Amino acid sequence: MELSRDGQSLAAEQTVGHFALVAYIPDPLARFLDDLRVELTPGSKPRAHVTILPPRPLYDALNVTIQQMSDNLRQATPFRVELGQIEVFEASHVIFLGLANGSVDLRRLYNRLNRGCLQYTETFPYHPHITIAQNIRPEEVQGMTSTAREKWQAYAGPRGFTVSSLSFVQHVALSIWTDVATLPLGVEVAVGR
Repeated sequence: MELSRDGQSLAAEQTVGHFALVAYIPDPLARFLDDLRVELTPGSKPRAHVTILPPRPLYDALNVTIQQMSDNLRQATPFRVELGQIEVFEASHVIFLGLANGSVDLRRLYNRLNRGCLQYTETFPYHPHITIAQNIRPEEVQGMTSTAREKWQAYAGPRGFTVSSLSFVQHVALSIWTDVATLPLGVEVAVGR
């Protein structure tokens, strides 16, 4: 991954203005994950989540896009995600938490939603996970991975959460995402046209 002078990935710069769909992780698990991420990558501005649709441009009006997602989520039901072990994406040097349970449901949502005005071809195949550290130098990966594994092993709180709603977010500036819409699973949402 190519880095710019300030350490931010050029890929992150290229997604400003793009949209993504995520499921936020509740506290106290989110607080632990956010604190760990800041410890490993000071200056990061995390909000613990699992991504359903990675960043992509919008190909239709915002209200049309939200309505499409709402229509596609009407038949989806809440499900449980259980976290697994600390792993590394070797190609991108991203440290992440794998999922022990819930990947099938997340892939089902991805396949249901990655169509119509939201269809997009990802750089990497969709792999549900929770990012712990990214935009790091290859020589830092091993040490950070060891630290993350030690902290995760010592964590005594919940290691799972229920996904009952999704958040449509926009990348508005480098490292800044804003919530655009909350979409509950299994509920019809009226969107103004």
